[in-house]
Amino acid sequence: MVPIIACSVIALAIVAERFWTLQKKRVIPRHLVAQVWHWHNNKQLDLEHIKQLRGSSPLGRVLASGLDNLGHDREIMKEAIEETGRHVIHELERYLNTLGTIAAITPLLGLLGTVIGMIEVFTRLTSSELGNVNSLAGGISEALITTASGLIVAIPTLMFYRYFRGRIDELVVRMEQEAIKLVEVLHGQREKDSSVESLS
Repeated sequence: MVPIIACSVIALAIVAERFWTLQKKRVIPRHLVAQVWHWHNNKQLDLEHIKQLRGSSPLGRVLASGLDNLGHDREIMKEAIEETGRHVIHELERYLNTLGTIAAITPLLGLLGTVIGMIEVFTRLTSSELGNVNSLAGGISEALITTASGLIVAIPTLMFYRYFRGRIDELVVRMEQEAIKLVEVLHGQREKDSSVESLS
């Protein structure tokens, strides 16, 4: 039971941290791309603003990497954005492997506890320490508690793991869309007025 309880505490901490970190407003702040376009349009897109953008959010980091290469052609900007995007995705997925591992091992830990408990029950039975059927049934039910506990931890942990995977995929797609729109607007390959309006 001790490893199962430890896993449940770790899983709870990861779920709380990921809920906080993966909030949409923290990853993809509203109007951020429109703000960048406003800076660019008013000749305010200097190193200080890019540094501020980089520290603002994961999307800000992606956009800042593209703006660092603003003087280059569209493909260079996209490559810089994609490279930074891979690092950002890795950070968004932080602790998810641990959460998936907990979901996989806690049922096995519960089963292991039950097997060990059953061995102890039958060992005591053979040595006549359990004298009646009621005592035997009580020992078996006690041994099965670990399996139930493992499943109680594993099921919600797996649900949260799948949920966070889907949420990250959604956020990544949105970040890609925002970054590509900005690149195309800055390089004049998209109607600026309509693009900026759609980003607002």
